[in-house]
Amino acid sequence: MENYSKARTVEQPSVCPFPGLPPDTPEVHVKDGSKIRNLLRYALSRVEANPRAPEDEGRPAPEEGGAAVEGQQEPKGRPLCKQIVFTATGKGVSKAITCAEIVKRRVKGLHQLTRLLYGTVVEVWEPLEPAAGLDSLTVSRNVPAIWVLLSREPLDCSQPGYQAPGRYDALWAQSAGREEGGGSTGQRPGHKRKKGGGGGRGRGPGRQTGRSREPAKGPS
Repeated sequence: MENYSKARTVEQPSVCPFPGLPPDTPEVHVKDGSKIRNLLRYALSRVEANPRAPEDEGRPAPEEGGAAVEGQQEPKGRPLCKQIVFTATGKGVSKAITCAEIVKRRVKGLHQLTRLLYGTVVEVWEPLEPAAGLDSLTVSRNVPAIWVLLSREPLDCSQPGYQAPGRYDALWAQSAGREEGGGSTGQRPGHKRKKGGGGGRGRGPGRQTGRSREPAKGPS
């Protein structure tokens, strides 16, 4: 492929693996270059009654087309949605998981259903020197994809990938307590660290190694 350069990449649209969703269910398509704050701003405006403003809400968000894209806010007074879907492919999968976990922490009682599958990405490669007689190449690749459904209404718990609503208060309180206590030091409770270098192998004061420095005494 040293004689070719990538001209464009086209991601083939995927069908939502959650049939029977209401037509107004928003789908948040997460890209590798998407900003999490913009994705959360849109998602929380659809599922949270009084969404709190992010730290940088005063900054202008990029404008993009579509109904469920990064940086777009819904008008006030619109009824809240009972479900929301996060989807991503390739390098954007980790960001989609992060967004879903943050929304679950902000909005209590959400049921989760996860689907893992593959998406198709078509790459078009053009020759560096058209006069060399080389043709354009079209390469299709399968990339991992994820679909995460968050729902206020109960879902079928027998389906694979289902996660029931959980309480994370104890987990966050335990993490906060560790941070206030100075973090984890790797020591067991009640164990005191010894002072000085008595436990090492270094040469301590008064310790002699090798032969004695005192001159040997001859016969008297």
